[in-house]
Amino acid sequence: MLHGVWHFSFTVADLDRSVDFYTHHLGFDHIHSQEQQGGYTSALVGYEDAHLRIAQLAIPSRPAGPSTHDLELVQYLNPVGIRQDPGIKHPGAAHLALTVDDISDRYERLSTAGVRFYSPPNAITGGVNKGGFTCYFEDPDQIVLELVQPPAHRLTAPAHPADVAHPA
Repeated sequence: MLHGVWHFSFTVADLDRSVDFYTHHLGFDHIHSQEQQGGYTSALVGYEDAHLRIAQLAIPSRPAGPSTHDLELVQYLNPVGIRQDPGIKHPGAAHLALTVDDISDRYERLSTAGVRFYSPPNAITGGVNKGGFTCYFEDPDQIVLELVQPPAHRLTAPAHPADVAHPA
């Protein structure tokens, strides 16, 4: 039986740079960092002698679930990977959508900080999030993120599983 999502994870090139981006620019809380090497970690990831640095981040004011974090950032110290084509059109590409209450303010602050956006906020013109706004942007590793400002009634109303839908 499926109980929920434990966390979401991204592989990054520089853990310190990414933790700084996600905490200072997006407002995540840094729960803790750790290194993992060999043993079950190597078995889990499928690389002999794997050595990873990991940071666990959480969305502030969200009740902590069993894992205590929402986002995990992983830097492979061994083996070191290389960035492939980050285009969102490729199978296996992913993005993380973050809910905000003032997308214009977030867009301006992140743009001023040099964050690359695909476009300014776009009005959502159909579906359950009609009346809201959304835009894609990239973290320092070209990982695609999305800001979503749902319409006001969706920010305050408890979500019903049948009403939950992606804005785009």
